[in-house]
Order: sequence, then C-alpha cells, then structure tokens
Amino acid sequence: MKRRAFLKKAAAGLAAGSVAAPAIAQSQPTINWRMPMSWPKALDTLYGGAELICKRVAEATNGKFTIKPFAAGEIVGALQVLDAVQNGTVECGHTAPYYYFGKDPTFAFATAIPFGLNARQQYAWMIHGGGLELMREFYKDYNVIGIPAGNTACQMGGWFRKEIKTVADLKGLKMRIGGTAGLVMSRLGVVPQQIGGGDIYPALEKGTIDAAEWVGPYDDEKLGFYKVAKHYYYPGWWEAGPELDVLVGIKAWESLPKEYQAILSMACAEANGWMVAKYDALNPAAMKRLIANGVKISAFSNEIMAACYKTAREVYDEIAAKNAKFAKIYGPWKKFREDQVQWFSIAEGRFDSFMAAAERQTQRSAKKK
Repeated sequence: MKRRAFLKKAAAGLAAGSVAAPAIAQSQPTINWRMPMSWPKALDTLYGGAELICKRVAEATNGKFTIKPFAAGEIVGALQVLDAVQNGTVECGHTAPYYYFGKDPTFAFATAIPFGLNARQQYAWMIHGGGLELMREFYKDYNVIGIPAGNTACQMGGWFRKEIKTVADLKGLKMRIGGTAGLVMSRLGVVPQQIGGGDIYPALEKGTIDAAEWVGPYDDEKLGFYKVAKHYYYPGWWEAGPELDVLVGIKAWESLPKEYQAILSMACAEANGWMVAKYDALNPAAMKRLIANGVKISAFSNEIMAACYKTAREVYDEIAAKNAKFAKIYGPWKKFREDQVQWFSIAEGRFDSFMAAAERQTQRSAKKK
C-alpha cells in the first residue's frame, strides 16, 4: 500500500511539473528580434555560429523569444551592423567590433589587435580578466552592449599575388586587411583596404587589391581566393584570437526579462566554443586541398615579423597618448597579455613545439619505409 501511495504521489508531481514548465514559458512575453550579420551565408561557420545562437534562444524559451538571422547585405551591409544596432534599426547584430576602429581604435580590443591574445587568452581576458566590463563601459557611448559570441582562433596571414620576402616587398601593396592591422601595415608601405567578406574575391580577381586576408583554410577555400592568388602566408599576427560579438542595443537589452538575458548570454557562450571547435576540426583538411590545388604555403620572414611587431608597439603607444579611452583598456590589457605569454610558453609552447617536431620525424620515418 505504501509503495502504491508513493508512486501515485510521484506521478502527480511529474504531471504538475509538465504543466508548470509551459506555464512558466507562457508567463513570459513574446519577443521577436532581427540579427543582421557581417557574414555571407556561404561561410557556414561564421554565419552558422550566429544561427546557433538564434536556434538555442528559441529552444530555451519554447519559441517565446526568437531572433531571426540575416546575412550581410540583407538588411545592412557587412560593415554597417554597429550603426544599425546603435540607431535602433535592429535589436542586435553579429559582427567583428574591430571593423569600426575608424570610429575609435578602442573597438579593436573586442576583436583583436596585432600581436595580441590567442583565442583562449582573449576569452579569459573578457570573462575573468576584466575585459568585458571595460568594453561595456566603452560601448555605452554607442548605445550598445557586447557579448562574446565566436572566435576563429589564429588566422592565416593572407593571399598574395606575388612572393613577399622582405619589408621592401610590402611597399605599395594594396591589401584587404581589417582593424588596427591596417594602421601597422600602412607604416610599412601597404595601402590597407576595408572590404566585407563577400566582396573580397571580385576585388582580388579584378586587381583592385593585390592581397587579402580573411580567416583560414576552411573559409578561404569557400571564398575561392586560391583561384586568383597562389601565395598563402602565415601566421595572421594581427589576429591571434579574433573575437566576434553580438552587439545589442541597450534599450532592447534592458527590455528583456532577466531569464531571456541569461539565455541569450549562454547561447553566445556556446557559439563561442562551437566556432573555435569547428574551425579546428575543418581547417587541416581544407589546407591539404588548397595545397593540392597548387597553393604555396609560406611563413612570413623574421624580418617582416620583427618590423611589424616593432611598428605595432609604436602605433599603440601613439594612440594611447592621444586617446584616453584606448589608454584605459590598453594598460590592463597589456599586463594581462604579458602574463599570458609567459604562462603559455610554459604550459603550451614547449609541448606544441615538441609535438610538431615529433610528428614531422614520424612522417619522415614512415616515408622511408
């Protein structure tokens, strides 16, 4: 008898729970947002990361809070996402904040600056190093908040029509390059161009530009750059771990129930890890296909790397001396980077270099057999 009574109570509790869950969802308002992006649909990792956010938000709210994604150009251009959110044309957008460094170089800290943080370090800086609080304080002037929502990890150095061996080879080169990297490269003679992802191929094909950087093998293959430029350089020292953000209008954010704010934040966090994992999984095979198509993979020379590093430091010091907002973030960011570089050289550097050498030796031995 006691067992039957217990089972009846348990069944009643489950029934009550099944009714309570929809009731809780029904008590929340129905909210429909639009999310323009800086990415074409063809880039299924960048665009896909934003799609994942929209999907998770709808699932977690039982369809009460929906965000509809729009590819670059469907509502606004790839480089106008911030403006659309700031002006209230849309509630949110998925973009790379450093696209807007022309408004203020401080925007670049939310994505990447040359010789900066790798993907893990960038996320650590934002979540546990004070970066998110500093950036949100800066964003208030633009009527938005930012939520980390993706990262491509360290990128390639780009596609060039000709070999680039010395600093002298950079002079006069018209190159599509984003963010503050353009400021550094311009000091070395490059003519930087800010172009959205979907417009790079035709510019490279027509000769409007001589070189272009985008992301890495998987995305670059999709955009077809290897068809019009065969020299592929590494590393993308300007983007060691470029973060992407969901920018949300402050008024739209404050209108959300706290539960919806938490759900959107968690969806963005999932997309951040999902994107890095997908690129890491797919880039190796894409690189092999590019090499099979005649692409020449080369490292930037030490001369070029050293000159760019020196120039980058000079650029930051100059900006910080004139821009109080930049300086406020640059100081703690720089200290965080110094500590991270030291730690990673111990925790990861030796292991990574050994594994690379060991794998090369293993492959050479296998070929001899």
